[in-house]
Amino acid sequence: MAKRIPLAPGLFTWPAAEPALLGGRCGSCGHVAFPYREHCLACGKAEVAQVELPRRGRLWTFTTQRFRPPSPPYAGADTPETFVPFSVGYVELPGACRVEARLTEPDPDKLAIGQEMELTVLPFGSTPEGDETVVFAFQPVR
Repeated sequence: MAKRIPLAPGLFTWPAAEPALLGGRCGSCGHVAFPYREHCLACGKAEVAQVELPRRGRLWTFTTQRFRPPSPPYAGADTPETFVPFSVGYVELPGACRVEARLTEPDPDKLAIGQEMELTVLPFGSTPEGDETVVFAFQPVR
């Protein structure tokens, strides 16, 4: 039976009704980073604890991807003919960090700097075994 699995392990809690990104908080300097790493990017120490990041934040900046990214590394199930533009942006998570992510809203006229966003999970493609892959994204809070 096919299952839904993250495109890459360790990025977010899954399966979960309300998934959360998995970041790291340095016990030495307090720096928060995503994705989780064993060593702090700010001070280099190995005192990093894995933490769930806030599910909501504010759109810091964004752009629209109007052409299919080159493969590899892009692994989408679409083709140049079926590609649909999408938005990507940085979402500032309170008390944590800024996260680069796909946005669910492709129309730039419906996005605004400072807009409240919430984490969600989207279908992305499939594995050779037939499992559906999912990725994290942010959607506008209505």
